[in-house]
Amino acid sequence: MPAAVYVVSIDPQASTVWWANRITDLPFDFSQEHETPENLAILKDTGAKVHVIANQKGGVGKTTVTLNLGAVVADVLKNQDELQHVFIDTPGSLQDENLLLEALKYAHDVIVPMPPEPLAFDPTARTITKVVEPTGLPYKVLVNNWDPRDGEADLKETRDYMTAQGWPFLETPIRRYKVHTRASVEGRVVTQYEDNKASFKAREDFYRLAIELGYGGGK
Repeated sequence: MPAAVYVVSIDPQASTVWWANRITDLPFDFSQEHETPENLAILKDTGAKVHVIANQKGGVGKTTVTLNLGAVVADVLKNQDELQHVFIDTPGSLQDENLLLEALKYAHDVIVPMPPEPLAFDPTARTITKVVEPTGLPYKVLVNNWDPRDGEADLKETRDYMTAQGWPFLETPIRRYKVHTRASVEGRVVTQYEDNKASFKAREDFYRLAIELGYGGGK
């Protein structure tokens, strides 16, 4: 039976491939297309919603967001027999902007992950103003890798900055948990984490995110 979710990586660093290849029971279809971005053109004929995860700053957690959001949506839609959602992981560099622009041709919306760190603000702003906004695509900024042990100050500062920029942003933040950083080595996505308190909270974030985005329903 065809998977309801398809994850594509066009990042030449291929970290998504490395992670996906370690997962024994991958819950979605997957391919690497950085050398063949023209293959993305087939997406326009699938009828699926295409979601691009983009930020030209590296290290903001695009791969973690792409794979885990894809996993929870696949879990919600596990009884569906046709493709409904495509998630595209994109390069975290200015040098590969052509690949990002190619993905945006077929996108229905864009998620821009950004950690609550001032050093990430300006590069994220460049991605949004120079690349995403000119397409006219709807987008939302996602606060990613927020450590709640540091209190609410960083989260509030980041939200205040996004508000000042006039950016639409998601109310659901993705919290920092060590289980996320171990997952790629262990060959797991968030729906496959061991059952413990930290894993439950980690899963909860991504399910809440999928609900807020409206990705759990049909086309």
